[in-house]
Amino acid sequence: MGASQLPHRTPLNSRSLLLQSKITNTLHDLSTWRQLSNHLKKGEMEEDVTLETETEKEKVGSNAAPKINRQISVSEFSCHCCYDILVNPTTLNCGHSFCRHCLAFWWLSSKKNECPECREKWEGFPKVNILLRDAIEKLFPDVTKQRKEDIQQNSEIARSLTAFQKYGNDQIPTAANAGRTNPRGGGFFSGVLTALTCVAVVLLVYHWSSREFEDDLLVHKPVAKWTTGEVILWLEQLGPWASHYKERFVLERVNGRLLLTLTDEELTKAPYNIQNNSHRKAILMELEHVKTLGVKPPQNLWEYKAVNPGKSLFLLYALKSSPRLSLLYLYLFDYTETFLPFIHTICPVQEDEHEDIITKLLDRTDPTWKQWREFIVKYLLLPYQLIAEFAWDWLEVHYWTSRFIIVNAMLLSVLELFSFWKLWSRRKLKTIPHRMWSHFWKVSTQGLFVAIFWPFIPQFVCNCLFYWALYFNPIINIDLVVKEIRRLET
Repeated sequence: MGASQLPHRTPLNSRSLLLQSKITNTLHDLSTWRQLSNHLKKGEMEEDVTLETETEKEKVGSNAAPKINRQISVSEFSCHCCYDILVNPTTLNCGHSFCRHCLAFWWLSSKKNECPECREKWEGFPKVNILLRDAIEKLFPDVTKQRKEDIQQNSEIARSLTAFQKYGNDQIPTAANAGRTNPRGGGFFSGVLTALTCVAVVLLVYHWSSREFEDDLLVHKPVAKWTTGEVILWLEQLGPWASHYKERFVLERVNGRLLLTLTDEELTKAPYNIQNNSHRKAILMELEHVKTLGVKPPQNLWEYKAVNPGKSLFLLYALKSSPRLSLLYLYLFDYTETFLPFIHTICPVQEDEHEDIITKLLDRTDPTWKQWREFIVKYLLLPYQLIAEFAWDWLEVHYWTSRFIIVNAMLLSVLELFSFWKLWSRRKLKTIPHRMWSHFWKVSTQGLFVAIFWPFIPQFVCNCLFYWALYFNPIINIDLVVKEIRRLET
């Protein structure tokens, strides 16, 4: 039975192979057809895209042609105040633009922060529309150049722009601080200002409480009435080196009357035994000043203030606002007593670590050419550095006060640099001589006014002004420097 079935299986296998080959051919034909149809569709899509691109190009070309041929007139960029072409166009919140000097004229005459056309109030301080300005200058270079030349020759326009910008400088910090408001506090600078204010208040309370002892200072007491303790105090103020001879004066019970009789020979011998020539010379030189004045000459800030209250207040404010004029005044009218000690302190002949500040103050010799050269360079370029160097030598005597003066001098130098930068960036360096002359007359008028009414000003007011300038002005100047830095950022 197995043998009879074998012949019938062969045809079935051939049929299945034939059927499989047909199916394979059919599938191959179908895949070929699909590829062909996809290729045709892709070609149609590319053709459609090409046609659409060409159509868009034709549309763009047809639309761009009128714009190129269109003429732009000056009247389209005219100011609605002067009806001339816009110069430094300033755009307000409402969208209207005006010449900056026209807006300044409007503000000066009306004193209102509102648009001249629609009367809508502006916020903050209007700024020049840089994009519009550059576009106008490129489209109409000749017209704008002529217009600017006419404006620059008008002094009234310059004054109005200066007043308008001054108003803006007062408004910009306020707006900047309002935008930077921190609900948790004022940030790092606010903490610094608070700490410095606390230190200033403590120092103010201390000096104010000790003010009643100013009359007991040796600068007011005749030398003949000095006690031994007061003689020792006078000796200690000559410098650290004088402490070596303190015990010898105590053992001899040297009072004021005995101090006036001391000579060079007596100081050399026992019991004083002062063998150092420079120390002995310093003591005798200071003793001559004491004999001449009858009292102790001022040798620190508080003694100078006690002897010369008006002059100390004048120098404090004058050196802050006009350091160059103040130093020139000292050279012309107070050369021996104030200017010479000042220049010998800040520009010594040679740096000597062992030379104390009192020795420099007692030096009344004329400065050398090297000292003058160093002084003139600093005087012209960095006048506040002279004040800082002078205060630096007094750190051992006035610890906190000298630091306040040094910080204030540094801040004033930065503010002066900012002022110079403004003039340079605005191309107003030519106005420096005029500004200096105006400042000179302003300071002279104020000085004359104070000199006339000085006898009528209460001492309480003078002390308040003195300590305010000494301890609170640095804090105010820190705030001004921070505002200037933020103004540069904006």
